[in-house]
Amino acid sequence: MPRGDYNPDTAEPKWQSTWVTDQTYAYPDESVDPDTAFSIDTPPPTVSGSLHWGHVYGSILQDIVARYHRMSGNEVLFPFGYDDNGIASERLTERELDIRHQDYERREFQKRCREVCRTYEDEFTEKMQAMGISIDWENTYRTISPEVQRISQLSFIDLYEQGREYRQKAPAIWCPECETAISQVETEDAEHDSHFHDIEFALTTETESGRDSFVISTTRPELLPACVAVFVHPDDEENAELVGKTAEIPIFGQTVSIIEDERVDMETGSGIVMCCTFGDQTDIEWYQAHNLDLRIAIDESGHLTDVAGEYEGLHSDAARGSIVSDLDDVDALVDKRAITHTVNVHERCGTGVEFLVTKQWYIDVLDKKDEYLQAGREMEWFPEKMFTRYKHWIDGLQWDWLISRQRSSGIPFPVWYCEECDYEVIAEKSALPVDPLSDEPPIDACPECGHTEFIPESDVLDTWATSSLTPLINSGWDWDDSAGEFTMDRPEIYPMSVRPQGHDIISFWLFHTVIKCYEHTGEVPFDSVMINGMVLDENREKMSKSKGNVVDPDAVLEKYPVDAARYWAAGSAIGDDLPYQEKGLRAGEKLIRKLWNASKLVDSMTPDEPVARPDELRAIDAWLLAALDEEIETITSRLETREFSKARDRLRSFFWGTFCDDYLEMVKGREDDSAAYTLQTAHNRFVRLFAPILAHVTEELYADMYATDDESVHLQPWPQPLGISADRAAGAMAINVVGALRKYKSANQLSLNSELQTVEVYGDVEAFEDDITSVMHINELVIHEGEAPIESAITGISLDYSVVGPQYGSQVPDIETALGQDDYKLVGDELHVAGLELAADAFEVEKERQYAGEGEFIEAGDAIVIVNN
Repeated sequence: MPRGDYNPDTAEPKWQSTWVTDQTYAYPDESVDPDTAFSIDTPPPTVSGSLHWGHVYGSILQDIVARYHRMSGNEVLFPFGYDDNGIASERLTERELDIRHQDYERREFQKRCREVCRTYEDEFTEKMQAMGISIDWENTYRTISPEVQRISQLSFIDLYEQGREYRQKAPAIWCPECETAISQVETEDAEHDSHFHDIEFALTTETESGRDSFVISTTRPELLPACVAVFVHPDDEENAELVGKTAEIPIFGQTVSIIEDERVDMETGSGIVMCCTFGDQTDIEWYQAHNLDLRIAIDESGHLTDVAGEYEGLHSDAARGSIVSDLDDVDALVDKRAITHTVNVHERCGTGVEFLVTKQWYIDVLDKKDEYLQAGREMEWFPEKMFTRYKHWIDGLQWDWLISRQRSSGIPFPVWYCEECDYEVIAEKSALPVDPLSDEPPIDACPECGHTEFIPESDVLDTWATSSLTPLINSGWDWDDSAGEFTMDRPEIYPMSVRPQGHDIISFWLFHTVIKCYEHTGEVPFDSVMINGMVLDENREKMSKSKGNVVDPDAVLEKYPVDAARYWAAGSAIGDDLPYQEKGLRAGEKLIRKLWNASKLVDSMTPDEPVARPDELRAIDAWLLAALDEEIETITSRLETREFSKARDRLRSFFWGTFCDDYLEMVKGREDDSAAYTLQTAHNRFVRLFAPILAHVTEELYADMYATDDESVHLQPWPQPLGISADRAAGAMAINVVGALRKYKSANQLSLNSELQTVEVYGDVEAFEDDITSVMHINELVIHEGEAPIESAITGISLDYSVVGPQYGSQVPDIETALGQDDYKLVGDELHVAGLELAADAFEVEKERQYAGEGEFIEAGDAIVIVNN
């Protein structure tokens, strides 16, 4: 039985250790019925630092789902992974070891990455276990591991063989800080301070009007050496005469044509736009549509190239200042004004992106946008509104998926190229994983030209190209060489049951997973999507280290039990951001104590052995169990639809208010089987209902009170309605009567054990007469069937001054005086007062229910109570 006070400092670590040691949450090794399998496609966190509060929040929501479905009869696969390849882990390693990845052979650098990441991963694992997350720790993976590298390279080869991948020299989005190509999904908009520069271009051909120059407005004068054309909108009558003419670029001297195109924004600047290769997406479109020259002015590191002449070698930021100064010196700078504008930046480092012509690998995406949109529709979305974000991302796609990266930490492309003809040599599936920088190609001579020398691909795959395979990683997707087909070790879990993730990576992780898995299997990768919001600070601002408002999980858990944090996290409306508030943790802590103390009381009121259900339950007992049945149905429905806060609050309210405050008080002193059976049954069900949220205290209580062979509450069946019939309305009325009398005693400073002489009740509570009498210590309880002798009396008149003021002005004080003296009459819908007749919209009649007989009148919901004491 529960003894003393609950001590989470000892109980929580004890159970966390037990769950891991006993493999309480292990997925079965043997085959599992697909109808009972439930799989969670957990997000592999990027290994770039320590556990933060956002991890805590998202992981608890996933855990509630896992625990609920495990208790609902499912075999739950709740795996865990670490995303430890890519830019984040590379930068972590460089920072930790004070090295540069360029100074090492790739395999050597990756070895160092794994060593650094492993330290953080071990710490991460320890802290996730300390949160009581019911992960199957035997089912973990690392995205840089040989097993995952093999799956990632198999994915590349399969898509290549399907014709869904291509390598092309074309404009690509480039981060000059990270010195790598990136995909559209890795960019975001940021507001930057800048300047608009009005620059005069000289015409080199005559116009009919004699005009010899024009002005363009730009925020990027450093791109002038890359200018290859000037564009005017076809509807721009003012500048129409410029079309077909040529102009000279100031300072740099190249001559460019002036062309008309509908993509010109006439409302920005002068309405005349220069095209530079490349400043933005429109430049790329113009370059392709008009077959323009290619002038690359900015290199991979963000420095100007030789086409910039004397500015070669300057970083673009420094070059901008020098070029603007020189434009001013030659009177080509007409104006310069400060602005704030939106800049496309790399989401990893915040650096403004460039557009460079490089040779990269791509996955075809744009040709199947409609299919990927339909795939999204086939999944159930929690909340449904998040599908709109998915749709908007697909609608706005302009690029195929660029999957090659110029980094060291990553999974190598399994490709070599013929030195002579550039023929692509792909690794054998059976040989994977391979690293072309260290391993030999699978052929001795090029099948196209017979050349025997090959160039290894030095690029690595985008991190998202691997993490998008998590459903296939978890299901054991692999190539069976003997059968000549792809197989799965755990086909029953695919498609996975639920993909939980934040709304900020719908376009990253979710969309890319749909692409990869749909192309490999022909199916959507998961049945449902559960999108959680972000954790905000107490002022509802996004947490960031620069603001100093980041919550440290260690500091929180030194102060509060883990179950209190779990209670707080369960207070979220799925999809919405959740502010971190200590009052939520304090409320969780109070609920833990309430559950523990109520459990001690139940244990003291019941025998040690389970009590069999009696042939007939007392009315109040049947009512309690019937009411609990209804709560179970509602709470179960809420959990099925991932409405965590509604399930949590409904359960807490019924347990604390109805069970503890009302029912327990009513059955104190009873020693019959009906009460004992009801107490044991209801309490056991409460413990199981709370288990997905308050994982530790419920395990402690179940072990103390119900377990017979060290079984875990988390492996017990989820409570189902018992089907007990009861007069729900009458029982609720009886509870209200008891509650009203308890308040009466408190208001009159009477102890709860003090006797009440006579109590009259107007309401259908006859079946609960003994319960009301005994718990409230009533000498005589009289129950009336008819209506109570209660009258509705007028207690005053309130004026609507928005109506009375404009209509009656100076007469308002006279109206108020008369009302204060009760000198008025109500005639139909009118108020006659101070010689005036006020319409119904000018006032409101205040009424109060009054009892004219002896005793004190109390309202108790639908019942009326009269106390004579």
